[in-house]
Amino acid sequence: MDTPLRVAFTPGEPAGIGPDLAVALAQRRLPAEVVAVCDPDLLAARARALGLPLTVREADFGRPPQPAPPGTLACLPVPLSAAAEPGRPDPANARCVLDTLDAAVAACREGHCSALVTGPVHKAMINDAGITFTGHTEYLAELTGTPRVVMMLVAGDLRVALATTHLPLREVPAAITPQRLEGVLRVLHADLQRRFGLPSPRIAVLGLNPHAGEDGHLGREERDVMEPVLERLRGEGLALAGPLPADTAFTPPALARCDVVLAMYHDQGLPVLKHAGFGRAVNVTLGLPMVRTSVDHGTALELAGTGRADTGSLEAALALALALARSEPP
Repeated sequence: MDTPLRVAFTPGEPAGIGPDLAVALAQRRLPAEVVAVCDPDLLAARARALGLPLTVREADFGRPPQPAPPGTLACLPVPLSAAAEPGRPDPANARCVLDTLDAAVAACREGHCSALVTGPVHKAMINDAGITFTGHTEYLAELTGTPRVVMMLVAGDLRVALATTHLPLREVPAAITPQRLEGVLRVLHADLQRRFGLPSPRIAVLGLNPHAGEDGHLGREERDVMEPVLERLRGEGLALAGPLPADTAFTPPALARCDVVLAMYHDQGLPVLKHAGFGRAVNVTLGLPMVRTSVDHGTALELAGTGRADTGSLEAALALALALARSEPP
């Protein structure tokens, strides 16, 4: 039997469904010790609102990981600045949300936790508090000093990675430089080998423009930027197809020929993946010095405290985090 692991979970926006998910997950017998990194009073209050039993105990990193019995949840305390009301986010707590990420990353890097699973944050609320924040992916890269990370979502056998993440559409073409594309492809290739056990991952690279530029008649990014990079990396042995037209790359025959699709921007690839697996898809950040997975949905403020939040994506994120952590090379 595998030795139990310890996983840090940050619920994210305290007024959203993240705390609900933590409380609901704690009702089950889990395959790992899950440590909620947040305010323990928030968990207790949300459990009362949901009518679910919950005993919150402070995490003890001095002992080996041990899954808690149902109805019990370990917690690494990070206090809120203001009481959280379900469905009503407060900018006063924005810094606290980021403090939970800081504490969780520290727990992973110090060897106390084997992986990080993140709940949904409210990006607008963090920015409204005067803190520049574009997303977990970028924040974790900066926090860990990682020069290049890659956002990839997984739904069953379908994997979609992104060359750019949270950018306005008008900024995407200029952001797809030879240096960025090469860096993304190298991280994607390396982590699919190291963490997903694919000896020679087949990467389908989408073009930026309709019909992958139509031989330069619908845009020259494919010819001028992408093709030289792909050709050079193929010479090093990377299995790269493309640039491919995005409108046919997700057909079953095309997907059967690849292990991952690399989309050039957020809404080029993720609508397809979320249509195929919303509620059970998982966000993975590749390139980090630790395993990080996340749910595929937002804060769902309207569901907070109602008991209607679905734990499916969190369960999938936890399962994938454990699988990746166990596959980590020594």
